Amino acid sequence: MWEAKDNTALHRNAARQASRWTRWGSKNERGIIFHPITIVNTHCGNRLMKRRTILNLLFFIVLLPALAWGEQFSVPHNGSPYRSVAELEDNQILHLPTGIVVTQKQMIDTVAGSRVIYIGETHDNLEAHRVQLDILRDLHARFPGKVAVGMEMFRRSAQPWLDDWHRGDLSAEDFRELFRRNWGAGYRLYLPITDFIQSQKIPLIGLKSTTETEQNLRDNGPEAPELPEIDFDDPYHRAYSMSLFGANKDHAPEVLRPYQMLLLWEESMAQTVSEFLQNPKYSGWKLVVLAGGFHVQYGYGIPKRAFRRTPHAYSIVLPTVTDMPDELKDREMNLDPVSIPLYSADFAWKVPYAVEEDDSIRLGVMLKENEEDGLLVTSVLPDSNAQRMGILSEDRLIEIDGQALDNIDDLRGVLQGKVPGDSTTMHVLRAGETLHLTIDLKKAP
Repeated sequence: MWEAKDNTALHRNAARQASRWTRWGSKNERGIIFHPITIVNTHCGNRLMKRRTILNLLFFIVLLPALAWGEQFSVPHNGSPYRSVAELEDNQILHLPTGIVVTQKQMIDTVAGSRVIYIGETHDNLEAHRVQLDILRDLHARFPGKVAVGMEMFRRSAQPWLDDWHRGDLSAEDFRELFRRNWGAGYRLYLPITDFIQSQKIPLIGLKSTTETEQNLRDNGPEAPELPEIDFDDPYHRAYSMSLFGANKDHAPEVLRPYQMLLLWEESMAQTVSEFLQNPKYSGWKLVVLAGGFHVQYGYGIPKRAFRRTPHAYSIVLPTVTDMPDELKDREMNLDPVSIPLYSADFAWKVPYAVEEDDSIRLGVMLKENEEDGLLVTSVLPDSNAQRMGILSEDRLIEIDGQALDNIDDLRGVLQGKVPGDSTTMHVLRAGETLHLTIDLKKAP
């Protein structure tokens, strides 16, 4: 006769039926511990009791396979075990571990006990940024002067300039340029958030790895000195990432380097979070982390890696889109299904997918920034404003309507103020000669 030693409730109940057994034994090939047993019959000579004991043991043995090798559950609905977020109305909030819909205030009451509140985003979704700002406002109102914000969009090396901006010593134009150098396009998407941060004198912390650290990884690999400690062994993070990169067992090596870079980003952001938690200056403060949903979902990205460094209470809120508008289907990522046995977040806040209206004027060129004056044209799109203006590949755009063009955002800023029919003049350097080209702009087809 044998007994299975296991920590499930069912096993404990079954074990209680055989509580009079004497135990010894070892693991079998499936990792379940089995023990030969000796029946201790306290009613010697009572055959009925002995027969019942044996029947109980036979019941236990028959039940054991179902207990030991029962169904393995993964969390359905992208990390929502009780209820699909798709069933909710827009702007409803679901507490994923319980499947209970809560109000915004109830959610804030819950996350208020955390030192770090991670709020994910789809970078171009205006509704995700609205949720981030709503939560930030609520937390700032509840803990005035005790909330800081960390943003993926700024590198750790940007901190001196972010501190200048916090003190009011960096102009709006210079801050926009800082955003562009650290993140690229999309400044206007974050403007309501950064305006609130500055108006309320909330410290802003750059989270992401420096360009020097990233180059160190490219040149010397993950064992290079001066890199943050990197955990490569989370099976769920790796499986989901490989699906994102389109990898399988046949060509996984091709995506190993981008996966290593992804890990560097997340470990660097986690290191920054840990440094915040350990800084006596921020004792008792909350840190609101704004980052891509991939980096915070399931907790295996930044949250777990920050916790590894400095154990602390944290919460994850994911603005979640379940219905992609037809006109935005091209922005949707197609991933092979990955079974992740984890909650995707503490709260899912259902939002629609809304992007900036594309009424802007485009020049219709591919550009490259470099150390020389102006912007180098690498290609010109057919039927574009640039082609109609006479701009050619290898031209250098020097100035537009009196505005010097030091970077792409300078050009974008001027064009954002234009409407179809407006006239514009471009100063172009071609083979050492400066040309003055003028055109009435049209909206891109």
